[in-house]
Amino acid sequence: MNYSVVLASASPRRTMLLDQMGIAHSVKPVDIDESALANETPEAQVSRLAEQKAKTALARLKSEDALSESTRVLASDTLIAFNGVSLGKPENKEDARRILSMLSNNEHEVLTAISVASTTKQVTQTITTKVAFAALTNDEIDAYWDTGEPADKAGSYAIQGIGGQFVKAIYGSASAVVGLPLYETRQLLREFGVV
Repeated sequence: MNYSVVLASASPRRTMLLDQMGIAHSVKPVDIDESALANETPEAQVSRLAEQKAKTALARLKSEDALSESTRVLASDTLIAFNGVSLGKPENKEDARRILSMLSNNEHEVLTAISVASTTKQVTQTITTKVAFAALTNDEIDAYWDTGEPADKAGSYAIQGIGGQFVKAIYGSASAVVGLPLYETRQLLREFGVV
């Protein structure tokens, strides 16, 4: 059977990573409330969001009469956590300065959950990668903010962009930090008969 993979994300990085894997797919981004629930851990939040994105995409495909037994929806969510607390996108320059100062000369976690769903089942997996950041001066943080890159990034940085120069080491999946863990994605798609 030929399977149809639908990526429930508008992220160009996730599309690029699926292309890199040689997985033909269509893109159907979904919009969900990504707010954390009360007392929700970063691990629980990232898993719930990936699952919810996949379920929302399945429901949308069904409502458009575009869902079949061969459809496989892939959704993903990525969060930055420091000392067990999720770090979202900065509200402003001062918030970005606060976040980047916390990350400076420390390790933090990047949690990426992937969820694959069909008409009969859904499987979700979370991958945790540790990232070690260099020591940053206030001038470096301000100059980085002025590039515009941190404004819409969780944790106030983009590892695949200018922010990558601040990363001393990655312990775990480098592709998960960008938004889609290649090995684990392949394993889940294999479980669903795609590869």
